[in-house]
Amino acid sequence: MSDDPTPQAVPETAPAPARKYVENKPPRGVYVRVFIYVVATHVLLAFMSIIFIIAKNR
Repeated sequence: MSDDPTPQAVPETAPAPARKYVENKPPRGVYVRVFIYVVATHVLLAFMSIIFIIAKNR
């Protein structure tokens, strides 16, 4: 027996390697931004159409 009072650590087996992360789809924020851009574009075009219709009728 050794004079070292601390118990010896049992060597653990190496942890299983984590699965490699593969990003195969864009993050959700991209979809949200595209949706907002599409809606904003349609609203802008509708507003411009209304302005042209009002301007023609004057």
